[in-house]
Amino acid sequence: MNPPPPAPAREPAWSLSREAIGLWTAQGVLGTVVYGLLVTAFWVFVPADAGWPVTLVRWAGPALVVVYGVVAIGFRPRLRYRVHRWEVTADAVYTLTGWLARTWTLVPVSRIQTVDVTRGVVQQVFGLASVAVLTASSQGTVRIPHLEADVARRVAEDLARRAELVRDEAT
Repeated sequence: MNPPPPAPAREPAWSLSREAIGLWTAQGVLGTVVYGLLVTAFWVFVPADAGWPVTLVRWAGPALVVVYGVVAIGFRPRLRYRVHRWEVTADAVYTLTGWLARTWTLVPVSRIQTVDVTRGVVQQVFGLASVAVLTASSQGTVRIPHLEADVARRVAEDLARRAELVRDEAT
C-alpha cells in the first residue's frame, strides 16, 4: 500500500463558484427576515409595561437584527468565499475551509470509496452542486460545496475514474 502523499505546502488552487456568494447572501437575507419577524412578534405580543428586561429586549432586539443583517448579508458571504478553497491533484483531494477555525483536509485518491454529487433546492436555484468524497477513514466524508453543477459532475467523474485506476493497480 502506498503511503499517503505529503500535504501540499501551498493553499489549494481553486475557489468555490462565485455563485456561492449569492447563495450565502440569500441565506443571510432569509435569516435576517426570520429574526426580524421574531422581534416583531415580541413587540406585538409582549406588553411594553412588563418591566425593564422587556424594555431592554424591545430596543436591543431590532438593533441586533440590523447588526446580524449587516454581517450575514454584507460581510460573511464574501469572507466565506475568500477562505474556502479546494483542489484535486493526481494523488489527492484537499480542501481548506473555515474562517475562524481553519480546517485542512487531505484525502489520498487511494482512500476514496465513493464520490457523490448533491444539489439541494437552494443550490439548484443558483446552478450549484456539492461533491462529497467518502473514505474509509474515521474522518468520513470530505465535501467540496457550491461548485458549478457541471464542474461538480466533471470533478466527481474524474475522481471516480482515478480511484478505480488506483484500485486496479493495487490488485
